[in-house]
Amino acid sequence: MLEKSISQAVEKGEMLPLMEEFYTIQGEGSHTGKAAYFIRVGGCDVGCHWCDVKESWDPEKHPPTAVDAIVANAAKYSKTIVVTGGEPLTWDMGPLTKGLKSEGMQVHIETSGAYPLSGSWDWICLSPKKMKMPLPEVYEAAHELKVIIFNKHDFAFAKAEAEKVSSNCKLYLQPEWSVREKMIPLITEFVMDNPEWHVSLQTHKYLNIP
Repeated sequence: MLEKSISQAVEKGEMLPLMEEFYTIQGEGSHTGKAAYFIRVGGCDVGCHWCDVKESWDPEKHPPTAVDAIVANAAKYSKTIVVTGGEPLTWDMGPLTKGLKSEGMQVHIETSGAYPLSGSWDWICLSPKKMKMPLPEVYEAAHELKVIIFNKHDFAFAKAEAEKVSSNCKLYLQPEWSVREKMIPLITEFVMDNPEWHVSLQTHKYLNIP
């Protein structure tokens, strides 16, 4: 009976498979350099081969945790919260964002956009993946488009994705970490030729922080 009640709570978003939570510096995209509390939720079936948190994919490996407890922990550290995964939109984000906002927090999400948008967000970073493309509603709502560049073909993909977001959405290209030395010169050249785009680097990895 207890297991059933837990699974029902997860279904409603009242509990979430919490992989980890930590206070650090946002290393990527538009809010680079800002102190932020990260909530990493388990569960993802998008399956990027270069994902650096593959251990997040299986939600069964991460304990269902009450949203109230997650909010209480976050409130001790920061007013800027980043919800990431895994793919957080696998789950109903309504209860979590409601709780965070009741504490006066700015709530950000990092998502592939492959699932329906739930929750109330101050900042939506959309990082589309070819394996499971974003839904139209997420393109429309995105504040930031961050395309990971693994090879030369990804530049054409980035241009096509930029056509789908709103005109005030910020555009970022980020080298996949394992090929950064090869891709950074190409990204630099692309951004200089296409100045509506910006370079995003995983600065937290250079800083050697989470």
